[in-house]
Amino acid sequence: MSDAYVRDKDAPLRPPPAGSTGPVAWLRENLFSSLGNSLVTVALGLVLGYLAWGVLDWAILRAAWTGTDRAACAIENAGACWPFVWEKFPQWLFGFYPIADRWRPVLAFLIGAAALVPMLIPSLPGKGWNALFLLVAYPLIAFELLAGGLFGLAPVETSSWGGLTVTLVVAVTGIVFSLPLGILLALGRQSELPVIRTASIAFIELWRGVPLVTVLFMASVMLPLFLPNGVSLDKLMRAIVGLSLFASAYMAEAVRGGLQAVAKGQTEAGLALGLSRWQTTRKIVLPQALRVSIPNIVGIFIGLFKDTTLVLVVSIYDFLGIINAGLQDSKWAAPQTANTGYFVAALVYFAFCFAMSRYALFTERRLAQAGRR
Repeated sequence: MSDAYVRDKDAPLRPPPAGSTGPVAWLRENLFSSLGNSLVTVALGLVLGYLAWGVLDWAILRAAWTGTDRAACAIENAGACWPFVWEKFPQWLFGFYPIADRWRPVLAFLIGAAALVPMLIPSLPGKGWNALFLLVAYPLIAFELLAGGLFGLAPVETSSWGGLTVTLVVAVTGIVFSLPLGILLALGRQSELPVIRTASIAFIELWRGVPLVTVLFMASVMLPLFLPNGVSLDKLMRAIVGLSLFASAYMAEAVRGGLQAVAKGQTEAGLALGLSRWQTTRKIVLPQALRVSIPNIVGIFIGLFKDTTLVLVVSIYDFLGIINAGLQDSKWAAPQTANTGYFVAALVYFAFCFAMSRYALFTERRLAQAGRR
């Protein structure tokens, strides 16, 4: 009789070899995979470490944290002047908006954030109604809260708006209007009707061939000449119109690139199924084109958000403009005041732009997985 041993259970799993998984493996594979990559990693690490230490030393270790005027910051080898930020930050947020009514832009922001968050979470239902609220009802609610005049709210002229409030109003409005207009222009540029195609090309090339500063000046000076008698727009509305039209031309080219990336066989397949050309474009071609165009579209969104700083040339005090205005206060005339203000501005702009880019990357990956399924 044989004494052979027969295993009736799987052998226990052993852990992978040390160094093949975890942070050490990632570092070895991505940063130290060869001698050359290791030298580049070390060199860049030293440079980044030196820069990070400089920022940390200036912004925290040598910074002034308390004080009521420039005397707190006008010292030898001083760092960041944070008392200047503490005093001016409310004005940076709301501009010259009446202090007693600053709850109104805060409420408008909170309503918009509460409506936007469900749109950004893919698993939540009711996207159609949510989008309808954001595109139709919310702009009216926000404008009424900011401008007033109804429901007992005191009127506040747009000339009193400023700071981050104006930056968000101009950027969000420009994004909301430029995307659908850019899609229409991209479709019009590929239209088979010569009139529509020529008009779309002329619009796109005209606005892409003019600097944004010129567009803002023209919107501020020339736009009222094209309005009917008795109809007027204040300078903030003119700037929003000019910025939206300018961004829509670039948006059209981004979407057109996505349309050209979709194989013609997709259109032919839709037509073969009995769909009309418009149905084929709306249900088959355009969704694929927009998915391909996400990086370019987000790049335009980020550029549009940063370009809002140019509204200062038509005397609209956005976030950066209101910081510049605060630097004229002789009470805070110190060597590090301007550097601190611009440092805060850089952090705020980076936070918004980084958030947009990260969410776009998340959306791109999610759509790519859906396409593979």
